[in-house]
Amino acid sequence: MRGLFFLLFIAFCLYLFVNVEPHEIESFIKEQPLSGQITPEKRESEEKAFVQSEIQMNDNIEGLASFVGKDANELLDTFGDPNRKDLSSYDYEWWIYNKNLENYMQFGVSDGKVVTVFGTGNESKHELFEIGQSYESLNEKYDFPDSVTVDHKEGSYQFQLKPEEMKTRPLIKVEDIYVQLYFDDFEQQLSSVRYMNDETLIKQRPYELVYRGPLLDAKELTEEEWTRVEEGNAQQIIDFTNIIRARFDLEAVEWDGDTAEVAYLHSKDMREGNYFSHTSPTRGTLTDRLMEGQITFRLAGENIAAKYVDGVAAVEGWLNSEGHRNTLLNSRFTHLGVGVNEKYYTQNFIETW
Repeated sequence: MRGLFFLLFIAFCLYLFVNVEPHEIESFIKEQPLSGQITPEKRESEEKAFVQSEIQMNDNIEGLASFVGKDANELLDTFGDPNRKDLSSYDYEWWIYNKNLENYMQFGVSDGKVVTVFGTGNESKHELFEIGQSYESLNEKYDFPDSVTVDHKEGSYQFQLKPEEMKTRPLIKVEDIYVQLYFDDFEQQLSSVRYMNDETLIKQRPYELVYRGPLLDAKELTEEEWTRVEEGNAQQIIDFTNIIRARFDLEAVEWDGDTAEVAYLHSKDMREGNYFSHTSPTRGTLTDRLMEGQITFRLAGENIAAKYVDGVAAVEGWLNSEGHRNTLLNSRFTHLGVGVNEKYYTQNFIETW
């Protein structure tokens, strides 16, 4: 009898972990003196029991978070037509409201419903979380967990956060909404907030994931759709870059199309060449590439990133590395070109003559 019980116990354990897979979906940072780089971190899956972790709140959800799950027509009634619509790689379309960068909003719309929201800017009011709040105060209130479990239909999905992730972008659950809080680790203040429903979080997989049951994936994109995603990410990156520069009383950088083409070609070269570096095996250094593109400049700097879920996530990653941060906040830069090729991101800053 004991032997039978032991065999049943082993079978249960095998069922629990048979679908565990590692995912190389997050990034670590290697600092450079002026320009920085962010590379994918190799992960090893860990066998851990599924633990439910969420925040129970008595307060009614208000502000941007309240739009998750609502009809997209409510966005039109509240904010009017978006300034731009960008395709994402996660089955939703971003509705961009960037007229006022101090109250910047992105709403992800899928099948007529809001499935995710990204917001930043010092003028956002009546929110669950306000930009500029301290890490200490929010951690004291919500006790940021090191794992969050999503129970969705036939599966269970546990996101496991490493200590660095808990410092810079903890994940919590507020009622039925999942919240990523992006912190400026240097200032110890909230930089931006992303709200998501369960399906969007599972499709993005921004943390190490242990799961059982079917894994939700976004649909594959055509080449034309990827082009739309890339163009939207590039525009979101320059918007967010200027929001952050304004936060530190710096002049906005202007878009430079020729420099953006140089940046795009480098992102494309890295993806197709399966490498990650400021130096291309075929096209050389940043200086070489800018000269090839006939870009005149007094000073140039470059940030690159890979495997982040989207452009705004990459910017938050750059903000939390000293090398990238110095490039992002360099007061001498006047223009910026951004190039995105699938999940490879390049910022080329220049100071013109």
